[in-house]
Parts: sequence; structure tokens; C-alpha cells
Amino acid sequence: QLELVESGGGSVQAGGTLRLSCAASGYTYSSNCMAWLRQAPVKEREGVAAMYTSGGITYYKDSVKGRFTISKDTAKNTLYLQMNSLKPEDPAMYYCVAALRCGIASSGILQLTLPRWGQGTQVTVSS
Repeated sequence: QLELVESGGGSVQAGGTLRLSCAASGYTYSSNCMAWLRQAPVKEREGVAAMYTSGGITYYKDSVKGRFTISKDTAKNTLYLQMNSLKPEDPAMYYCVAALRCGIASSGILQLTLPRWGQGTQVTVSS
């Protein structure tokens, strides 16, 4: 059984910084792709960043490129999302997701195969 526990959310002013963490435990071997998704009230869920656990392919939503960085600490089984220069459009519940595979549709949207979700951590940005 895979368990994902996010932490690091909070409230910051616009331009501020947060680092989200996702601690994975249990059966992680079928999770070839790790991702961060977010969902704001009355908005659809969207992919923010993703990476293969073996390294190589990464994905960033266009609006976070240059501001957010996804990374992992294999020894700690922890995924991170470093968020710099936070903007008023970034507030949402941020979810850590482990998937069998991830890909990018022709529309640019992140697609996940057999995703498993954490409980989420809330990010608030004040202007």
C-alpha cells in the first residue's frame, strides 16, 4: 500500500516562496512518475510539474516555468516542489501524485496513468 503525505503549504505574500514536500512510504516500486497537481475552488484540477523517478523527463505547466522546480530525494523517498515568486493565481490545494506513467497530451496537458493521490496541502497567496 502506497501512502503519500504532503506538507509545506501555507500562506505567503505574492513574490514569496514555499517548498512543498511529499513523503512516500509503502509500495513505491510501480510509481515511475511523480507529479504535483493543484486544484483551486471552482477550477479544474491541473498538472503543475512532473518527473520520472529514473530522472530525465520533466514537465512544467507553462505558467510556472522558471518559478517552480520539482525534485526528489531518493534516499528519503521524498518529492519536493520549490515554488518561488508566487503569484495571486497560484493558490490552490496542491496534491502529490504517484503514477505508473505520465505523458503530455498534444494540448500540453499532463496525463497520468493509474494515479494515486496524497491528501493535499493548501497554498494561499496574498497580494
